[in-house]
Amino acid sequence: MSGTPDLSGYQASDENPPPRRDAAALAAGMRSEYELLVKVVSDFDGRLLTIKGWSVTLSLAALVLGFQHDHYALFGLAAVSALGFWTIDALTKVHQVRYYSRMRDLEVASFHLNRVDLPTGLKGFSSPRIDVSWSYKGDEPDWRGDPPWRLDPATVRRLVRRSWHMPHVVLPHVVAVVVGAVLFVLAVTGVGQLGDMQP
Repeated sequence: MSGTPDLSGYQASDENPPPRRDAAALAAGMRSEYELLVKVVSDFDGRLLTIKGWSVTLSLAALVLGFQHDHYALFGLAAVSALGFWTIDALTKVHQVRYYSRMRDLEVASFHLNRVDLPTGLKGFSSPRIDVSWSYKGDEPDWRGDPPWRLDPATVRRLVRRSWHMPHVVLPHVVAVVVGAVLFVLAVTGVGQLGDMQP
């Protein structure tokens, strides 16, 4: 890009500070990146709903067909397909969650670059703050005007691990997994009328 210094082989130090940057260009670039990240994260939600829709459709169809045709193997198929969609849902959520730390870094940088103390009691007001504000649950004292904090590596790892067990990821898949598995086991073990079904 024209106007951008060539920094190949450049080593910053106290005696050799990095070249000055245009603050307005930095702010514009950060805002543009943040808007793109918000769009990317929002687009993941659409994908997640599609995954859930397919999971419900296929699992419910397998359960209904199992009863309709007296084949208990379809109950197992319902459970396995729901488990597969749960896995896809969780992995997609993991990919979505990985963007949160960059969003937060941009919020932290924006706070330090453009915060303003307003007379209305909104100390340290800055924009954007979508990610950090999401964490506020009405706690006292009200910390929303405090400087936003970075997501440390342990928090990011916890979010990634937790993605598999978040209620909005688990549902509705777990219902089909449990119902399909229970019906399959009851049919295999010959319990009640389910025992009369064919494999």
